[in-house]
Amino acid sequence: MKTKKLFLTGCLVWMICVGLQAAEKIKVACVGNSITYGYTLANRERDAYPSQLQRLLGDSYIVGNFGKSGATLLEKGHRPYVKQEEYQQALQFAADIVVIHLGINDTDPRNWPDFRDDFVGDYLRLIDSFKQVNPRSRIIVARLSPIADRHPRFISGTRQWREEIQAQIDVVAQLSGAEVIDFHTPLYAYPILLPDALHPNAEGAGILARTVYSGITGDYGGLKLPAIYTDYMVLQRDLPLRIHGTADAGAPVTVSIAKQKKKAVAGTDGKWEVMLDPLKAGDQYELTIQTPRQKETFRKVAVGEVWLCSGQSNMQFMLKESLNATGEIAQAAHPNIRLFDMKGRWQTNATEWPLSAIDSVNHLLYYRETQWMPCTSETAASFSAVAYYFGKMLQDSLDVPVGLICNAVGGSTTESWVDRNSLEKDFPAILSDWTHSDFIQKWARERALLNLRKSTDSFKRHPYEPCYLFEAGILPLQQYPIKGVIWYQGESNAHNMDAHGELFKLLVKGWRKNWNNPELPFYYVQLSSLNRPSWPWFRDSQRRLLSEIPYTGMAVSSDKGDSLDVHPKEKRPVGERLARWALCKDYHCDLLPSGPLFKKATAHGAETVVEFEYAEGLQSADGKPLSCFELAEYEGVYFPAEAVVVGDKVHLSADQVKHPRYVRYGWQPFTRANLMNKDRLPASTFRSEIE
Repeated sequence: MKTKKLFLTGCLVWMICVGLQAAEKIKVACVGNSITYGYTLANRERDAYPSQLQRLLGDSYIVGNFGKSGATLLEKGHRPYVKQEEYQQALQFAADIVVIHLGINDTDPRNWPDFRDDFVGDYLRLIDSFKQVNPRSRIIVARLSPIADRHPRFISGTRQWREEIQAQIDVVAQLSGAEVIDFHTPLYAYPILLPDALHPNAEGAGILARTVYSGITGDYGGLKLPAIYTDYMVLQRDLPLRIHGTADAGAPVTVSIAKQKKKAVAGTDGKWEVMLDPLKAGDQYELTIQTPRQKETFRKVAVGEVWLCSGQSNMQFMLKESLNATGEIAQAAHPNIRLFDMKGRWQTNATEWPLSAIDSVNHLLYYRETQWMPCTSETAASFSAVAYYFGKMLQDSLDVPVGLICNAVGGSTTESWVDRNSLEKDFPAILSDWTHSDFIQKWARERALLNLRKSTDSFKRHPYEPCYLFEAGILPLQQYPIKGVIWYQGESNAHNMDAHGELFKLLVKGWRKNWNNPELPFYYVQLSSLNRPSWPWFRDSQRRLLSEIPYTGMAVSSDKGDSLDVHPKEKRPVGERLARWALCKDYHCDLLPSGPLFKKATAHGAETVVEFEYAEGLQSADGKPLSCFELAEYEGVYFPAEAVVVGDKVHLSADQVKHPRYVRYGWQPFTRANLMNKDRLPASTFRSEIE
């Protein structure tokens, strides 16, 4: 708070001093490299960011472009800015405001490995030199604009060195008292605006110009709030709640709800936030957020349990398409269940999208605008069936409001939901030429290319692209407080279980980081039964992920599959099995969260004993002998095994296998495996070595 007050005071003093200069124009010097200069732009005189900044600021300002292509901040670099003619011109300009964007070229292997220790000192000297020619000048330093993964040196060093330089720029600002603006975040999710992986096009330069404009003037467009803030919204109960948004720099913001009144001041970057004290469950709250000039009031706000429901088409699958839809919809009036339904503007079905759709998708405008709505027969009908049944079981059990955010896209890949930074660091290969990459399922690549066929541009985006749905669908949620996540996806990654395993770990880790909750519950559906050869292995890899990722649970769905349809219609058991995990693990209800999950198998001569978690009341689901157990002495040579329940274990034997070393269960793409526990929850299919 003290820093904000000092900034505002400083700005006021500066404005007064400038105003005393007999109607002189305010001079802004844009210091930088080729990005400032406008390299690669067809008309740099018009489109370079300093030129666009001039038009935004108007006639009371004069903006000078002092960019030098290839310039380094480092004085021992291959082209030091302080040794260039543009630097001397910038000094002679004696600017009232100096905007510095340097450091990109310092990632060159000729520079950073040898001279990184000089960066802070060199930057401070550069700032001092501008202060010497105009002691009243405002210094604004910019965090580096992005370098896309397509850059030829991205993996060899540029990626890591860029991050190190970003950190040192913050140190420079702290030591010098300079203001900081962010050139990275506004462009990071838009690599399409960096045609050569480095230099922004005219649109990208416009984004930089608006960033500088807001940094200079404090004009951020007034009070703005995340789109998920609407009437009927559900806030998470019993924990401190972060309420945030943007406003003009220095604007006081007041947030009021339930006799709480919290205040904040928008920072130099326009951002503000308050932390509300925990709220008790209820459904008639009113939330007010206001500045001296604007006021937003949200009515009929509920406080309860909020869950994000995401994935691909089986999560997207609507209640009106499911089994027994007519009867369920007729009874779907649940005022204490609220729905926030994020649907795509265009379906990813087998059609060519119009050019207008492709342009919108390129700008991350894939989702329709929506708002929170009470659960009625009408709203429930087009909502996710799995999410609906999950939420209904939670609401029935907990008797508190439940908010469901559905964000699912048919056919979407796991990688499309992973954040860019995670893929850049831990799986960069999947970012390269993704429409021709074996990491991406062939069907997904072909469908994306069909949707985009009408575009002749080299760069175009699609919901199946790595990172896309995280950037278009998760980031806009603005870290809205949630209790946990339910997830139904994997069909579009079942061709490569090994890649999926790594991607899924990155997804969960990245979402937990996004919500600043390393223990965020994440409950997912194991793929059902379907005649696709890779699915037994994929289902088993999903099972093994349970032990590799903490605070997760898996709902088995193999008993509800359809041999010919990737979209089985019986969704109620799936949603309720996900709800059992949440009720058991997060709400501490006394119930089994799952059907039997394989624990270990031990050999006793020719007999094998299999142990399970959640094994209470092991039995056959259909009253017939247990089926689909197999034993092998050599991998790949399996024989059907006789299976008998003994207490909470299953004993196996096969005449053809005298020395069993491997066991598997339900190892068919479409399986009729019939083991369940006392709550009639099916066992997961599995494969394992025998101890």
